[in-house]
Parts: sequence; structure tokens; C-alpha cells
Amino acid sequence: MALNWLERWREGRIGFHRPQVHPALIEHWPLLGAKPGTKVLVPLCGKSLDMRWLAQHDHPVLGIELAEEAVEQFVAEGTGEISRYRQEPFAICRQGSVELWCGDFFHFHIEQAAEIDAFYDRAALIALPPATRQRYAFHLAQLIPPSARGLVISLMRAPGDEGGGPPFSVCADEVRELFEPNFLVTHLEDGEPEEGSGFRESVWAMVRRGPAV
Repeated sequence: MALNWLERWREGRIGFHRPQVHPALIEHWPLLGAKPGTKVLVPLCGKSLDMRWLAQHDHPVLGIELAEEAVEQFVAEGTGEISRYRQEPFAICRQGSVELWCGDFFHFHIEQAAEIDAFYDRAALIALPPATRQRYAFHLAQLIPPSARGLVISLMRAPGDEGGGPPFSVCADEVRELFEPNFLVTHLEDGEPEEGSGFRESVWAMVRRGPAV
């Protein structure tokens, strides 16, 4: 899975990258109640412009991405001074209030997530095969403190379209099964089927369960 992802970035096969900010982020993020200054975790972030939108709306961003090409393209396409440093096993690149940690999301631990109090997932859950999604949801829950809020965008294929991936189809029942043990899950909307792909997006608001909720 990891090798396939890296090959797609190296070969420029990144049709999954959106050249504009996701409209669901613009519509729903302000309703989550994440306060200005709240640091947002973006797993498997690629070079998403959604991170710049979050930063422009007073949120420091910590994106985690396996492909070095994605990190380098993100900062090359942006403006402002770039600083680089390491926190093993990650190489970190900062531009403005966006930090990109290049490495494996599953090697990012709670000690490194001390300031994170929100999250945004548009491309992580749907990039992972079924066997890894359970591990992802559990690991994310370990990084997010009680009462922290997040937005998740999943994809579901049309009935009868088995397809492959990534991106993978993740039905509503699976989203609830994965996240409800640790999050309060609210279904916000289903989008229209995407022309040519058969995918329909679903948008979910989440609040980490815990004593502070």
C-alpha cells in the first residue's frame, strides 16, 4: 500500500488531488466550534489546499504525509519562508503556520500531538484498505483529546460498483463502526454522485468522547 502511494506521487498520478479547497470544509468547519488558534491534525494530507484554508482561518496545521514529493510540492507552490528540522523519525517542513511531517502516520505518537485539539480527514480513511482502517481509527483516537472536534469526508461507490482503490469505498455503517467507540459521530450530508467515478461523498462531524465532553 505504502509503495503504491509513493509510486503515484513519483509518477505524478495524483488525480485524487483537488485543485481547490473542498466545499464541505468551507461549509461545515465553522459549525464545528473549533476555536481560533486550535491546532488541526491532517493525516495523510498530500499537498491539500485545505490546509492553507485552515491556516488562513487562524488554525495552526500539522499535516502528516508519507510522500516527500507531496511535501516539497506543497511548499514550492506556497509563499513564505521555509524552515526544516527533524523530530525522529519525521523530517519536518514548516511554511507559515503549516507544519508538514514527512513519515508514517502510525509512527506519530501522542507525545508529538500535545497541542492538537482538532482534526480534518478528507483523504486518509479512504486511502486505506479495510484491514488498516480499524488501526487508523484507533490510532487517531489515541492522538485526539476529549472534546476535540473533527471533520471526516468519506466516499461510497454506487450500488453494484465494487471497484478497487485507493480511494476505497467506505459505507456509512463502517464509518460508524470505526469511530463510534471513541467519538460522538454526526452525519452532516451526502453529496451528489461524482460524474465519471460513481463516488458519492459523505461528510461527518466528530467529537472525541471523554470526561470533558
